[in-house]
Amino acid sequence: MSLSPTVPAPPRAAAAGDGTDAVDLRTFGYEPELRRSIGSYASFAAGFSFVSILTTVFQLFAFGFAFGGPAFFWTWPLVFAGQFLVALTFAELAARYPISGCIYQWSRRLSNATVGWFAGWVMIIAQTVTVAAAAIALQVVLPSIWSGFQLVGGDPSLTSPSGATNAVILGSILIALTTVVNVVGVRLMAIINSIGVTLEIIGVAAVIVLLLVHAERGPGVVFDTGGTGSGFGYVGPFLVSALMAAYVVVGFDSAGELSEETRDPRHTAPRTILRALAASGLGGGLMLLVALMAAPSLTDGRLATEGLPYVLTSRLGETGGRILLIDVAIAVAVCTLAIQTAGSRMVFSMARDGVLPFSPALRKVSPRTGTPALPAIVVGVGAAAVLLVNIGQPALFTAVTSVCIVMLYLAYALVTVPLLVRRSKGWPHGQDAAVTERGGRLFSLGRFGLVVNALAVVYGIAMILNLGWPRQEVYDPAGGHWYLRYFPLLFVGGALLLGGLAHLRYRARSAQPQLPLTAVAEGTPA
Repeated sequence: MSLSPTVPAPPRAAAAGDGTDAVDLRTFGYEPELRRSIGSYASFAAGFSFVSILTTVFQLFAFGFAFGGPAFFWTWPLVFAGQFLVALTFAELAARYPISGCIYQWSRRLSNATVGWFAGWVMIIAQTVTVAAAAIALQVVLPSIWSGFQLVGGDPSLTSPSGATNAVILGSILIALTTVVNVVGVRLMAIINSIGVTLEIIGVAAVIVLLLVHAERGPGVVFDTGGTGSGFGYVGPFLVSALMAAYVVVGFDSAGELSEETRDPRHTAPRTILRALAASGLGGGLMLLVALMAAPSLTDGRLATEGLPYVLTSRLGETGGRILLIDVAIAVAVCTLAIQTAGSRMVFSMARDGVLPFSPALRKVSPRTGTPALPAIVVGVGAAAVLLVNIGQPALFTAVTSVCIVMLYLAYALVTVPLLVRRSKGWPHGQDAAVTERGGRLFSLGRFGLVVNALAVVYGIAMILNLGWPRQEVYDPAGGHWYLRYFPLLFVGGALLLGGLAHLRYRARSAQPQLPLTAVAEGTPA
């Protein structure tokens, strides 16, 4: 059964507050169980820390430079522009469907229960694997700060046996800590996340200023392909190097995932989604630019292997570099925390509808903390299990974490495509006249909505093809395992097949509508 596209208007109360938000949530068929303790900055921090440019740009700078040379910089504004189109459509939806597990909830209400279920399923897998990918970044940072963090063996490289084992140990410890924080409650998570994001923003600003002071060349360096190709011959390397930016600029929808724990979500979530992405886009772009300007050499091969840490330590010295690496370690921790929180809310949201195995247990919310504890534990255990793949199979772990980004883009497409179909039929059906909890108008793209939505769909599909294309140099650079080259197709196909089998078991429950098929005029339960 297709759910109604009708968007209940928020209750027209004299003052916004928890009571108003609770009444609003009931119009969607849910009783308020989660604690509303997240304000505007904490909501922004959730999206910013998921993107976490200080974590991901440090991890992936070398990848982009190795394939595209200095000119790979231009992949950043292009990917950012495409994702901002997606974010604009998400902001509209966040204002109209302020519900936890937003990708699942938006998709099922715009399309049908089956499409929504697969959007949620794909998102859960992607978020769980992304937690592991974020946590393993500690191995790139901590042993460089102090050799004592290398608990096993002496080689910290992720591709060495000792480095891989140590990465699993450090990552598992971090996931255990983030799981505890998530179980304790969203308020503690928000406080830690906000502090961490503040330090990350300071760190990003420091990196930009300090490297700019040590610049050896002008901004024209971004037009140098570094011998990777010229003219049309550069298109191939450019598309591969674009994967770096595509890996980084995701997760800005986390503000929507926490809508039921955010005060005044119809007002707050749309704005923080866009602010988190805009801040990440600006900060990340400037970091790439100044790193290229300040690098000691563009031709000695070290940028393509050591990346941004090489630039920092060579320009700022061991002490200055270590101080900034400490900030990067903090960013890694809050990034892992934010991703796990978002994943746990997706599990909770689907379990609340009874469409996941063990739903009765997964949808329980602690009356003491107002937090769904078991989903956080499930996501944490799943991420730790993914980490184990890195022992003895670092190429396989890299393939898994790369493909999870394909899954994220696929989940986004399962929202933007149904939205485009609805929009072509007149969505949002006059709901722009509705107001937020504060009495303001709902965020809307107005007459530009159809164009923005269509471009977002085109961009998303193009990026899915680019990410999933079976390139040996990306997925199997050593050339020893044929299945790694085709891993994107195998992994996504396997995930969808497994999801299809699970959905057959729960499709009767997922078909039950959560909204009445008639309009709710003033946001009161029908």
